[in-house]
Amino acid sequence: MKNLYLLLFILVAGCQSNVTKELKSGSWRLTLDLGNAKELPVLIEVTEESQIILINDKERIKVEDISIKGDSITFQPPIFEGIFKGVFVDEIIIKGDFIKPSLDRVVPFTMQYGDQHRFQVGTKEPTTNITGKWETVFSPDSDEDRYIALGIFNQHGQHVTGTFRTTTGDYRYLDGAIEGDQLKLSTFDGAHAFLFEATVTDSTLNGVFYSGNHWQEPFTAQLNNTYELPDAKELTFLKEGYEQLDFSFKDSDGISISLSDSQYDNKVVLVQLLGSWCPNCMEETQFYVDYLKANPDTDVQIIGLAFEYARTEEKAFQSIERMKKQLEIPYPVLLAQYGNIDKKVAQEKLPMLNHVLSYPTTIYIDKNGKVRRIHTGFNGKATGDSYLKFKDDFYLYLDSLSAE
Repeated sequence: MKNLYLLLFILVAGCQSNVTKELKSGSWRLTLDLGNAKELPVLIEVTEESQIILINDKERIKVEDISIKGDSITFQPPIFEGIFKGVFVDEIIIKGDFIKPSLDRVVPFTMQYGDQHRFQVGTKEPTTNITGKWETVFSPDSDEDRYIALGIFNQHGQHVTGTFRTTTGDYRYLDGAIEGDQLKLSTFDGAHAFLFEATVTDSTLNGVFYSGNHWQEPFTAQLNNTYELPDAKELTFLKEGYEQLDFSFKDSDGISISLSDSQYDNKVVLVQLLGSWCPNCMEETQFYVDYLKANPDTDVQIIGLAFEYARTEEKAFQSIERMKKQLEIPYPVLLAQYGNIDKKVAQEKLPMLNHVLSYPTTIYIDKNGKVRRIHTGFNGKATGDSYLKFKDDFYLYLDSLSAE
């Protein structure tokens, strides 16, 4: 009789495990486990159509690549290779790993259903309001890792939003809270998982920046509403004796493309250094795609040079094609480098540049093939006024080049 009960239990349990779970529509909270009791939270909304929406302040990232089989679920944010693989613990809890195969990175995650705050803070009132501009240094005690940034924050009660601008781009839409003198901010855009924690006074921030579970560094900041970063147009330039850019790289069809090709004769050309893994690059790319759609008669041509960390050429082109499809990129994106994204190696591919400081970087070339401007990094929409200033300057400068 015992054996019969055991057999019935196994059969029932087996049938239950084969029942496909449903992802409940509504609010979820996803936390990435960074280790050492550090959690990076992201709010999620699951629509009635079973789409997952990642929420970072004003940013909404739609995830449609979702598969549920039995009690297992996988979902992949758009463009980037990172993928979530999890198991339903029950109807309201999912546990698993966020995986980046090319980098051998694995971060455990938990998703829990129900309306929740991004950070679980108490009722302790903030000791100060950090709204304003902050002169920031990351890794201040390291000659090798040290870099400067500009923090831009808005605080309403305990809620804080903003970003850090650096000379190579911005740290996306940061969203968080302040309780007493403790500040916490996070963002997750499908590629980068950023957590910032700091102790605040009315004029200083002292904290730690966590990038996933593979990197952390200290930072310090001082309130300085007049502070500005160096001009993005003066950081990268041609070495002495050069006036032109020269390269020849292949597209996914194996066709070599260079600036000497006839389609670029007497045209203004933008050469964009990017990577399909890079959120700032993707926002810049979307900006260029929107520009071309809004100006169908423009004589401006764009060429993307992709620097990919995918380990094989085949995987690198797969990432490029996925990016082109999802962003509807109409211009060629060539594979300049795969296997690593080392900027020193990238500079060897373009030896006329003093360095490759950032992905993205855009090189502006006039109708005579002369390099006229190099813009390092990209100020995305999260930077507010900086993005609007860039946009206005971009349109004016392209108009002037086209009119020559």
